[in-house]
Amino acid sequence: MNILGIIPARGGSKGVPYKNIKELNGKPLIQYTSEIALKSKYLDRVIVSTDDDKIAEVSKSLGLEVPFMRPDNLAQDISPTLPVIKHALTFYKNLGIEFDAICLLQVTSPIRTLDFLNNCLEKFIATDSDSLISVLNVPHHLNPHWTFKENENGNLSISTGEKNIIPRRQDLPNAYYRDGSVYIIKTDVILNQNSLYGDKTSYFVNPTKNNVNIDTLEDWKNAEIIFRQKYEN
Repeated sequence: MNILGIIPARGGSKGVPYKNIKELNGKPLIQYTSEIALKSKYLDRVIVSTDDDKIAEVSKSLGLEVPFMRPDNLAQDISPTLPVIKHALTFYKNLGIEFDAICLLQVTSPIRTLDFLNNCLEKFIATDSDSLISVLNVPHHLNPHWTFKENENGNLSISTGEKNIIPRRQDLPNAYYRDGSVYIIKTDVILNQNSLYGDKTSYFVNPTKNNVNIDTLEDWKNAEIIFRQKYEN
């Protein structure tokens, strides 16, 4: 399977200015993603989609390809991810190069291992899924079977629509949420269904106890603590 690795890294971050190349524990943030992406035997090519010259320069110095500059209309705060991926696929299609799938790796998830990335890719390749996302377990007290929403009468109803709540924690079904670390999607699902998931979404549970998704300064400070503890121990 021919898989394109895409690292989106626009320049206009408001939460943490220039976070994609800001140094975290002595390395530009993007380097944590580049190091494992370039080592994965399942990614045929790894590119950075950016609108910023500084990010492009740092990316190239790390061995990443920056084959194009992302247009401004795809680099706004409200720009969704799907058109960014389509833009990259169209660029290569115009060159006569097509991919079976893409692997989206967010710079904001620096705590990833090569084994974890390869495990995600291996499971995706081995199954007939339209997509695969990395996930974390939902804590039992936040399980949708134990959470509520307001109904039309202003009272609370179980989020899942059940009339009776599951009384024992041991009887709760597993629930997961996206950790933002790895997204793998078949190209035809992206182009033909205009979707990042399709009809069959597989998953791989992230084993880390210290996941972080950096969007705010508080997230950044938390990441600094995690990395400091990692290298001090």
